[in-house]
Amino acid sequence: MLNHALEKYFRLTERQIKILHKFGLKTVRDLLWHFPSRYEGFAGRKAIADLSAGERASIHARVIKIESPKTFRKKIRIVSTIVSDGTGSLRITWFNQPYMANILKLGQDYTFTGSVKGGGYGHSMQNPVFEAGDVQSYRSRTSVNLVPIYPETRGLTSRWLRFALKRIFEKLSESGLPDAIPEEILKKYNLPLLKTALREIHFPRDLKWAEAARKRFSFDEIFLIQLGRQIWRKDREAHPSFSIKINENEISEFVKNLPFELTSAQNKAVKNILDDISGKKPMSRLLEGDVGSGKTIVALIASLAAVNSGMQVAYMAPTEVLARQHFEEFIKRLGARNIKIGLATSSEFLKFPSKAFAGQPTHIARAPLLKWLASGEIQILIGTHSLIQKKIKFKNLALVIIDEQHRFGINQRFKLAQKNTELIPHLLSMTATPIPRTLALTIYGDLDLTLLDEMPVGRKKVITEIVGPEKRNEAYVHIRKEIKSGRQAYVICPRIDIPDDNASLVALSMKAAKAEHKKLSEEVFPEFKIGLIHGKMLPREKEKMMKEFREGKINLLVATSVIEVGVDVPNATVILIEGAERFGLAQLHQ
Repeated sequence: MLNHALEKYFRLTERQIKILHKFGLKTVRDLLWHFPSRYEGFAGRKAIADLSAGERASIHARVIKIESPKTFRKKIRIVSTIVSDGTGSLRITWFNQPYMANILKLGQDYTFTGSVKGGGYGHSMQNPVFEAGDVQSYRSRTSVNLVPIYPETRGLTSRWLRFALKRIFEKLSESGLPDAIPEEILKKYNLPLLKTALREIHFPRDLKWAEAARKRFSFDEIFLIQLGRQIWRKDREAHPSFSIKINENEISEFVKNLPFELTSAQNKAVKNILDDISGKKPMSRLLEGDVGSGKTIVALIASLAAVNSGMQVAYMAPTEVLARQHFEEFIKRLGARNIKIGLATSSEFLKFPSKAFAGQPTHIARAPLLKWLASGEIQILIGTHSLIQKKIKFKNLALVIIDEQHRFGINQRFKLAQKNTELIPHLLSMTATPIPRTLALTIYGDLDLTLLDEMPVGRKKVITEIVGPEKRNEAYVHIRKEIKSGRQAYVICPRIDIPDDNASLVALSMKAAKAEHKKLSEEVFPEFKIGLIHGKMLPREKEKMMKEFREGKINLLVATSVIEVGVDVPNATVILIEGAERFGLAQLHQ
């Protein structure tokens, strides 16, 4: 029954079918899982003569008059009715709901619930909740106080949905609702059966039952996500992967020659990853560590191990700025070892080392890069979403690294992790967004979790403050002080340009990077060199700006969220985020 079309149970016109399909309601299952967005409560029953202005009440009355008067403002459609219960009459008005004139029937009784308004012409109600007949017979339950209100569209009302669902429940048999959750799990977590949950979410006895039903369906969603992830993992582990031979002496020498000492958390992460990639099963690991905890060097060590074993590495970053930064970091750490590294973004392709420019990367065309990649000559390819294109093929891709993996969709990650068909590459995902362990195990149940819970020695605690408009000048004084002491600063804006005059007041109030750059350069910090970077700039323009900022030629950088992820400029000590409420928590953390 669940997969039966709704037309089998209801007499629907072509227009109604079209409206239902537009809302994703094609089958009985779709209708049952179309949950209410909220519930309206029927208030205490009162006679019309006893109503008082300002109170919320329910009345049981008969429609004695329906009007749809024309208004001077043509955009507003009004339906006005007069109802009576024998003790008095009441005017009820609906705004912008012209279909109410066809729904309500003269001479029929309804229960109306809403706020009572006073006025010179007596009491009235506007846009009340209503049900045909006496609300006490609305459902055969001991208590009937809640009416479900659904997401609606023109031609599809909550009232029709309630009518349709009541008819479906009358025909629904126990055998027609197989429960995906085992009974012992339902008992363990005190969850209702599926049929009970469906009935209670649509027609709850009270709010506690409605909350219990929502809890059941929230559990279903998480449970099925976990099952899906585990099925994917089992399927992935059934395929063989590259067994990377670890040259421990070379890895130890590389770590020893680093200009800093790895933390114990980094050493543990490196060991876990090297143990995984030296096995026969494909690694699936999530490396979680705060900004600055040293995830990139852990990924770089894993990449070195793969390259030393004659394999290739793909490193995918969410932005061109970050991809270019990683490209330069890999050259800095691995360049002396004559490892061939490529960069591929939507706008440029680079190769290192270069025959023409010793010690420097060179721009190349897309075709030769694809050729060298397919032949195995390029050992490490760093890039953005471009890496998942079908034309990009590797000879022996053994390790896939995805930086800030939450910025990519599941399918995008899978495409890169399945570039090879015979042997599946190892997968290392990384994130700086703090995720509680329980949540990480739920959402990323297919990944083993490694935490970098230590920061390198000497890191100071980050101070975060909310600055109100009245303290803006104090913030500017602090930034000026930092820059004069030799440091640098960022100012982050939520948009690039000022919107046109037709935009909303909220949009107009948002700081724009271009306008803020002009203001700061001319009015606030005229003595400093101020740069600007945003997503509409060409890659070479963005790279030039970031290079000058890293080299200290720019004192203050005005930017959008294009620099959100992983940009590393150690000399920058202050970041001012304009309109912080316009960014997500993960963005603010970055």
